[in-house]
Formats: sequence, C-alpha cells, structure tokens
Amino acid sequence: MKLFGLEITRATKKKQLLPASSTWPGSIFGVINESFSGAWQQNVSVDNDANLLQNSAIYAAVTGIATDIAKMRMRLLRNVGGGVWIEDERSSPFAPVLKRPNHYQNRIEFAEWWFISKLIHGNTYALKQRDQRGVVVALYILDPLNVTPLVADDGSVFYELKRDNLSQVEEDAVRVPAAEVIHDTMTPLWHPLIGVSPLYACAMAGTMGNKIVQDSTNFFSNRSIPGGVLTAPGKISDATAARLKSGWKSNYGGSNVGDVAVLGDDLKFMPIRMTAEASQLAEQMGWTIEDIARAFHYPIHKLGGEAPAYAGSVDAANLGYYTDCLQNLIESFELAMDEGLGLPMDLRTECDLESLFRMDVKAIYETNEIGTRSGVLSPNEARARVSKGPVEGGESPLMQQQNYSLAALAERDANSPFATPPQEPVANEEPEEEEAEPEEERGLLPDEVYQSFMLSLKRDFQGSA
Repeated sequence: MKLFGLEITRATKKKQLLPASSTWPGSIFGVINESFSGAWQQNVSVDNDANLLQNSAIYAAVTGIATDIAKMRMRLLRNVGGGVWIEDERSSPFAPVLKRPNHYQNRIEFAEWWFISKLIHGNTYALKQRDQRGVVVALYILDPLNVTPLVADDGSVFYELKRDNLSQVEEDAVRVPAAEVIHDTMTPLWHPLIGVSPLYACAMAGTMGNKIVQDSTNFFSNRSIPGGVLTAPGKISDATAARLKSGWKSNYGGSNVGDVAVLGDDLKFMPIRMTAEASQLAEQMGWTIEDIARAFHYPIHKLGGEAPAYAGSVDAANLGYYTDCLQNLIESFELAMDEGLGLPMDLRTECDLESLFRMDVKAIYETNEIGTRSGVLSPNEARARVSKGPVEGGESPLMQQQNYSLAALAERDANSPFATPPQEPVANEEPEEEEAEPEEERGLLPDEVYQSFMLSLKRDFQGSA
C-alpha cells in the first residue's frame, strides 16, 4: 500500500491484531459513558466531551494550556560538546518540518491542535510523511476518534486509520506500523497505549457546572423576582396600585436608586435579598471551577479564583505555572518529536521557554544583568534576548580582573600564604678584626725611603754645624 507516495508495509496476515483494550470505566476514546457503576439504571448521566467544553472553566483550561505552549517556538539544538547545546544554524533536513509541519497548518496551529487533542481525548496521533530519503517532511495530526491502536501477538504495535482526506489518508481501515505514527499519550492509567484525559477526573464537576448555569438560565427566563415589595395597611384598588408602582419606579428606579423615599399612608417597602439556596448555588459553582482547575493542574487564579501570595511577581507565578502544569506536557512533546523525527544523538528539539516570560520586561533585564556580571552571558547574548543587535567587542563574556580561578586560589592556599613566618635565633657574634690598611692607604712611606730621608737630614745637620 502506498501512503504519501511511499510504500507502507501492511500488517502481515499471520499476525493477529487486537485493539488495545483497558478496564477503565468508559470508552477508550474519551467519551465517558457512566460516572459510576449503575448510573445508567438510575438515569444519572454525565456530559460527553462536546458538552463539557461548554463549561467556561474547562474551555479556558484546555485552550489556555494549548495556546501557552503553542506560542513557544520549537528550536533545533546541536550538541557542541561538554554538555552544551546551541541552536543549529546549519541547513538541517530536519528543520523545515518544525517551521511548517504540513500544508494547512503553521507551527502555532499545529501545536495548538496537538495539545487540544491530548487534553480532550488523552491521545495525540501524528502521521508522518517522508521523502525519498526517509526524512520526515510533514506531520498530520489525526482525529483520535478515527484511530485504533492495535497490538500483534508478538507485541508489535500498529494503528488502524479511518479515511481522512485532510491528512491524505485515502482509504478506510488502513493499518500502519508504529514507526509511521507519533503517539503522545496523557497519563495512561489503565493501558500504556491509551491516555486518559483530565476530563475523566472533572466530568462530574463540569456537568454540575453546566446544570447550574442551565437551571439559572431557565429560572431567570421563566420567573421574575421583584427587587422589593411595597405594602399598604389596607385594601387598595388596582388603579392605585398601578399609580404607586409607576411613581415608585420613576422616582426610585434606574439612575435614582439610592434616593430618599418619603412614604405616607403607612406604606412600607421591604427589599428582597438573595435566598440561602441562591447563595449555595454560587458556592457550588465556585467549587466546580476549583475541581476543574485541580484536574488540569491549572492555576486557579487564571480561572477567576483567589490569586496565590506570589501572584504579585509575574516571574514567580509563571514559574509555578510551568512546573505544576506545563513542564510534563512540554517535555513529553519534545521527546516525542525527537524520537518521531529520528534525530541523531547530537540533535534534539526544545521549546523556547523565553516566550512564556516575554512580557516580564523587568525580569528579563534583571537576569541579563546577573548573567553578564557573572560571566555566563556575553553582552551580545544579553542584547539578543531583548531584540537588540550585536555591538563590536560584545562577543566575549566579561569578568573583573581581581577575580582568580579556583586552581590559582588552591595553589595559593597550599603554600599557607597567611601563616606567620618563623623567627631565626640571634647568635652571639664576636666583633670582626679590622684588616690593616696598606701603608700606602695610611699615608706611610716604605722603610727604604724613610731611612734614606733620615740620612739626608743627618748630613745636612752636620754640614751646618
């Protein structure tokens, strides 16, 4: 059989293919049939997926998660050694499918549809289209209601697809091997090939919320409760009642609400307040929203609930939202793409988390300052994070010159630089004898010259005598 112009091997007839089954209560395709055992006999029903999405809290949780992840750009990273991954700027054959997954969806629409399918049905199925090299050049997300996982007797997995012209599946009951389908499952509670949607956990709360809204709509459509009752001590005619009502509405209704009323003839006005039953309905509606947020791990303040203590900090709130709700979905998506595209060991995909914090300008500049001051980021890398171009001399990280390496500090400490040097003992030294200076240096004459001089003086003395 050919699919996308390529030959796809069908399951051999020798293998017995059975649908992946589970023991969980409800349909494996996400439509919950019974909320509890015996609910059908008691005429207790739970809304199906389509009706549950009419609940504004469920709609907000599903679309909020899907759009938040979809706005993160998918990057192709390359390992340059030492545990460092940088964005691959080469002309990689795996890059085009990340920018344009198929002929009718861009990357944002593709990611939204991926996570909407996963959150509502618990499963996302993406059919691969390959070129003649075997490289995946397109991905088509299939309707999960039209896909059936099959398991052969030897444990190999296949998927049976129904006709889908948009995804270019032109035949019915097409069986393709698991290598041609990317299957991303929500938490599989009962079978590894069958993910369970969060709707399973909050179906009762969603149904209750829908019924509260429907009952309130019917109540206000079919019944009317006045804002108050104006009474008189005695019997009054219809004409008088109509006149009093008209005068009351014109004088104290609309923009005149709150004016001082002057009543005569012992007339009394009694306002009608919200009943205890109506107050309990409001509390029940708030509980359903909390239960829906709990099932999706979605922050309650995004659904109108009470904000947490750290909500004043956008960075802290987004970090809590990421770790509690988005991180597992994002990392499962990245791993599914890595394995589905058949990336080599030195390549991997990654969602750009900076898109999630793009609006927190203060946090971006603070992290840039810390990164450049600590030598982690170069000035040009910090400028690129705020959409500023590179500058000359900004390619290398900066560090102050008084900072020393740990190796240099260890060598210094090994020599005990702060230890007190030992003092040498002072020895009793005898004074050195002075060397006799040469006679020439002392101004003395040699003996021969002296004797000759003395003889000369003796002759002179005798001659004069």
